[in-house]
Amino acid sequence: MPEVRLVGPNGEQVGIVSVQDALRLAQESDLDLVEVAPTARPPVAKLMDYGKFKYESAVKARESRKNQSNTIIKEIKLRPKIDPHDYETKKGHVVRFLKSGDKVKVTIMFRGREQSRPELGRRLLARLAEDVQDLGTVESQPKQDGRNMVMVIGPHKRRSEHKAEARAAAGDKTRRDESDQA
Repeated sequence: MPEVRLVGPNGEQVGIVSVQDALRLAQESDLDLVEVAPTARPPVAKLMDYGKFKYESAVKARESRKNQSNTIIKEIKLRPKIDPHDYETKKGHVVRFLKSGDKVKVTIMFRGREQSRPELGRRLLARLAEDVQDLGTVESQPKQDGRNMVMVIGPHKRRSEHKAEARAAAGDKTRRDESDQA
């Protein structure tokens, strides 16, 4: 292109100038001429330090990746005729997973004649959902999937909030330990 719309180093509009003039201005101010919007008519170019620009964009990308929380789904398997003590143990696992900010996939496995009684599985899943309702909500209702019935429970708080809470609690504990030692 013979001319570009030039933007100065501080974001001010210089106007439409020839490419040679833009390059000359870039050399005089010891900056780079970077094409910002090539599809515009005329194309938009900006005077900037390209190395600094690349570094800042890499830092922004790293920050956005750091703040991104990847969801982990933990799975708990139950049987329809589970013993009360075993149920409490499995419920404890679900509680621990939800407190740490993970989703929980609860699977009820049916064997033999149990497959003809899916209401047992639904009742068990409803009971579990009710027992942990203060920590999480049912994200997908119970669904029959062949010999299994599946339900997903998601935590109320995000994983990052749980980590911040755990850090704060750990900070309180160390402060208490230090005061006990003094």
